[in-house]
Amino acid sequence: MPRARTTKEYEPTAATPYNEGSGCLSGFTIIPFAVIFISVFLASVAWNFVNPLPVSTQNNLIVDVISTPDSTSRNISPIFRPEVQYWADSIVNWASASSLDPNLVATVMQIESCGDPRAKSSAGAMGLFQVMPFHFHASDNPYDPGTNAVRGLAYLLRSLNTANGNARLAMAGYNGGISVINRGEYTWSAQTKRYVYFGAPIYQDASSGVESSNALKEWYTSYGVSLCRQAAKRLGLP
Repeated sequence: MPRARTTKEYEPTAATPYNEGSGCLSGFTIIPFAVIFISVFLASVAWNFVNPLPVSTQNNLIVDVISTPDSTSRNISPIFRPEVQYWADSIVNWASASSLDPNLVATVMQIESCGDPRAKSSAGAMGLFQVMPFHFHASDNPYDPGTNAVRGLAYLLRSLNTANGNARLAMAGYNGGISVINRGEYTWSAQTKRYVYFGAPIYQDASSGVESSNALKEWYTSYGVSLCRQAAKRLGLP
């Protein structure tokens, strides 16, 4: 944890010459006007061809559909690892208190700690949601699950609001800092790119009602084995 891409629509304008005496286009101005119109049209076509809608923007459109919390949700998806399922009831309660989708909360926990309440990163992030020290109050116990959830999910909600409800960008902000949300993705760190590479499809699978997730399996094989084993040991799971 800490530490959309916006598209501009250009509307070219051009001064249209007219004959002040007659109040309408003269024969001499119709021809150049037509030439200008055709030129602008061809330039617009060429621009769209050379600059198609970025893949990341296409992905954002998909994630936007599922980023609105379901207030009726009482469970998290079965795709999550047993170590995260251990916290299912708490996740639902924490999500409700934070006005977040439980499956989004579970996705973040899955990637951050795999449910290990004592997890700590080399950068100093702590607990279930890998919250950085500067997010805690002096009297907080960073490893208390409830406290960790309150601080971490407050940041996640802030990130989601900054991303206008786009869960993919919210996860990028949660990992790389909220400022990355309004920056080009080419500026994101490799870690943040990897975070959304796994996080977005895991969350999409969790929201779609499937029973298993290839994206989560890929994350587990590539990065989660030791993390989840540590969590299982900590929680007393087989």
